[in-house]
Amino acid sequence: MSCLAALTNFHKIYADAFLQKLDEYPRCYTHERASPCLVSEADSRASEPQQWQWVKREPSANFDNIAHAMEIELHSDVNDFYGHFYAGTLQFDSPWGEGELIQPWNEDDFFLLQQNVLGHLMMKKQLKQPATWFIGLIGDNEEMLTVNNADGSVWKEVAGNEPHEKLADSLAAFIGQLHGRVAPPMLHQDVAPMVTEHPGIIASMKRMWRNLLGR
Repeated sequence: MSCLAALTNFHKIYADAFLQKLDEYPRCYTHERASPCLVSEADSRASEPQQWQWVKREPSANFDNIAHAMEIELHSDVNDFYGHFYAGTLQFDSPWGEGELIQPWNEDDFFLLQQNVLGHLMMKKQLKQPATWFIGLIGDNEEMLTVNNADGSVWKEVAGNEPHEKLADSLAAFIGQLHGRVAPPMLHQDVAPMVTEHPGIIASMKRMWRNLLGR
C-alpha cells in the first residue's frame, strides 16, 4: 500500500470513529483561521472547538521548492503525506503510545509547514546529521515522529539529535498500525517565539521546539 492510500484510509477511519462514538465529526480550536475542511455550520471565529471534515486538495501540492532550495531530492512520501488533504490534527493510539499526525489546515498553514520543514532540514545539515522531515509527535515526552529522507523509514527523534528508535520501514506501514483516538481537542496555551497560534501545525511545532530549547 502506498503512503497516500494508507493516509486516505486513516482519514476515513478517523472520521468514522468520531461519527460512530459521538455522532459528530472531530473538533478543533480554529483560532479564527478559516479552512476548507470546516463543516458547513462551523464558525472559524468561535472560541469553542468546531467540527471539521478532511477535504481532498485539488490540485495537490508538493515540496519541490524546498527540494530546490536545499539542493536535495525529497522522498516522494512528503508530497503524499502533506500535499493531498486539508484537515485538523489526527490523534492516534499505537503500539508505541499516543500521538498525533500533522496535516495542513489551510493554504497558509501549508506554506508555514514548508518553512518549518526547510528549517528542520537546514538544522540537520548544519549538525551533519542524516536528513529527516517530521510528521507529528508521539509518546509522553512528545518526541518528534520523523521520516528518514533516504529510505522513507519512520523514527522517533528528539529535536537536535539523530533519530533513535525505528518504528516502521515505511510511512504506509507506520500509518497502518495506528488507531484513531476519539478524544477532546487540545488547546495549547504555551507560546514559543518562532510561531503564532494556528490550528494546524503550529501547536505541534511549538511543542517540538519547546522540547529542543528546554521546558
